[in-house]
Amino acid sequence: MQTVVLENLTIGYATKGQEKVVAKGLNAAINSGQLTCLLGQNGIGKSTLLRTLSAFQPKLGGNIKMEGREIAEFTDKELSRIIGVVLTEKPDVRNMSVEELVGLGRSPYTGFWGGLTDEDHAIVRESIQLVGIESLAQRMVHTLSDGERQKVMIAKALAQQTPIIYLDEPTAFLDYPSKVETMQLLRRLAIQQQKTIFLSTHDVELSLQVADCIWLMEPDMLSVGTPRELAAQGALSRFIERADITFDKETLQIRVLC
Repeated sequence: MQTVVLENLTIGYATKGQEKVVAKGLNAAINSGQLTCLLGQNGIGKSTLLRTLSAFQPKLGGNIKMEGREIAEFTDKELSRIIGVVLTEKPDVRNMSVEELVGLGRSPYTGFWGGLTDEDHAIVRESIQLVGIESLAQRMVHTLSDGERQKVMIAKALAQQTPIIYLDEPTAFLDYPSKVETMQLLRRLAIQQQKTIFLSTHDVELSLQVADCIWLMEPDMLSVGTPRELAAQGALSRFIERADITFDKETLQIRVLC
């Protein structure tokens, strides 16, 4: 099911009355129940696209439709119940437990004082269980490793109970086993919870192994498809290969020539 649809989208910035276009003519769809990874070289516009999809900054043209409605038609409150966002920045919190931080994901549903009901607490516990961090529930956030902290932020997004979750470089700062574990977790959540999960990443090889769909941003082009489809089209070779780097279209493996 297509949850998010881009129609001739233009992204960029409006500064001092002038528009700086980062990318234009973007047409694609993000499906629920799949893990979709956004790849592209530094400076190509991945973060700008993610911020625009998250409604953190306005689009310059075209349409972003969620469940058939244009994103501009949603109120901020509605968006907070539709889109969950996990950023790269580490949460600067102290004297807060993991359970309390995950509980902040319930803020779109709580009253003015932000108190959690029994139902809210049950959702928080379920979110912690889904991510498999029950043993961390009473730990203080500032004592966690990077990998543990990333799982906590994913649990917080789950507690928000949004159909769409966007993540900006969720495997940054993680060691390789933690990168793999995080990507596997996100794909499992997409399939089991039928979430629309879309993330930007520089972990190309891992994405090719785990992702159901790849969005590859290139200058004046957005290629969309499964890893094997983009390999067959030559898009991945254009992105990866250099004088001392080769890409095998059959095995989807990247090799550095020494």
